[in-house]
Amino acid sequence: QVQLVESGGGLVQAGDSLRLSCAASGRTFSSYAMGWFRQAPGKEREFVAGINWSGSITYYADSVKGRFTISRDNAKNTMYLQMNSLKPEDTAVYYCAASPKRPGVPASATDYVYWGQGTQVTVSS
Repeated sequence: QVQLVESGGGLVQAGDSLRLSCAASGRTFSSYAMGWFRQAPGKEREFVAGINWSGSITYYADSVKGRFTISRDNAKNTMYLQMNSLKPEDTAVYYCAASPKRPGVPASATDYVYWGQGTQVTVSS
């Protein structure tokens, strides 16, 4: 069992930055690939970024590539999402998730077995 808690969301203006954190507790954090997903009102949950168990491989959705950076610190059982140049279309609830799948970085929500409760990110124009 892995418990995940997101933090760092908030209300910002277009062009601003935010850093989300995902703190994990329970079973061995470093055993899991980790991902960030988001869900905007009226839309399906979508993959944002993912990172493999060691942090050596990352993968991004085209919509955030070059603006967002995913990272992890296995010693601190924490994953991060640095979000720069935020746009109003980035507004959503952001979720972190853990996947036991290896190798690589899964991008499908069905590959993730543990989920956090989400943190709201709102970007005003």
